[in-house]
Amino acid sequence: MPRATRVSRLTGLLASVLLLTATAVACGTSDSGSDNVAGSSAAAKEGSSASADAFPVTIAHKFGSTTVKSEPERIVTVGLTDQDAVLALGKVPVGTTEWLGGYKGAIGPWAQDKLGSAAAPTVLKDTGTGPQVEKIAALRPDLILAVYGGLTKAQYESLSKFAPVVAQPKEYNDYGVPWQQQTEEIGQALGKADEAKTLVSGVEAKFAAAEQANPAFAKATAVMATPYQGVFVYGSQDPRSRLLSDLGFTLPKDLDKVIGDQFGAQISKERYDLLDQDVAVWIAPDTTTSVTKLHSDPVYGDLNVVKQGREVYIKETSDYGNAVSLSTVLSIPYVLDRLVPQLAAAVDGKAATKVEQPAS
Repeated sequence: MPRATRVSRLTGLLASVLLLTATAVACGTSDSGSDNVAGSSAAAKEGSSASADAFPVTIAHKFGSTTVKSEPERIVTVGLTDQDAVLALGKVPVGTTEWLGGYKGAIGPWAQDKLGSAAAPTVLKDTGTGPQVEKIAALRPDLILAVYGGLTKAQYESLSKFAPVVAQPKEYNDYGVPWQQQTEEIGQALGKADEAKTLVSGVEAKFAAAEQANPAFAKATAVMATPYQGVFVYGSQDPRSRLLSDLGFTLPKDLDKVIGDQFGAQISKERYDLLDQDVAVWIAPDTTTSVTKLHSDPVYGDLNVVKQGREVYIKETSDYGNAVSLSTVLSIPYVLDRLVPQLAAAVDGKAATKVEQPAS
């Protein structure tokens, strides 16, 4: 299923709500919307322990706030990319939610070394009706993370009946949380706030180094798009677009005005001006026939971004493409090693310069 459809996959009401009570492990939820961890699981984990004085910690989110009273040991990630931050902080989830890639444990190659000798997490599927509540309950979690997600209130309340849930922050669109805040909120929930800040600073330093080495980025405009049901462009709150803005690029002026309060949207040919930037980055099914099809469109093919060879193509189903879409504290360094040379070639001011595909 194309990754542009992620919101519709996760915003349906849970079909299994009525069966929840029989499978739930009650932890208690306050009337104010705060959840409390009743205690840690006995299951062994290979991550470093949190500071004893890190708890209790309360994290605000779209549906109120969640209080974690002690160090969680059995973590389930409902957020589509939350597993990477958990792994980066030395914990291995007992359950993850698969979005893309088909990786064992829903863990990409950029994060697999964080598993150590621990077993891969149980992978949960989303069938279009939201999280698999009963399967999550069977994992006996003491913390559920849905930071990079789009839980409905009904889904949040259902999950909260058997474990504390940290949902998406209210100040961003669903699936709009910046990777920095995602990492730091998960760090707080795990009692590792300082470690999370250090991880964020390390990746931000990589962005700064790339921007400093390529001053042309700060003078250029860029857009991220995919040829899904025509043309789908990603807005400023989408992690893929943030890759560009964090490197110094300016996004199209009217981008969010056209998209509204979503992470992205289809655009008509009348708004193909949004694609005519100094760089157009395409996440495409392939880097051959998809390119030919786009260029055969007389409206798109006539844009300067095409005529002057300022396009970047990323194969959607490759490890590289998956890492771009996830855009996490662990996948971003993997992405920058591949994306920065492509962007540099696109904005060098020479139409003859070919934007090469990464070797791997």
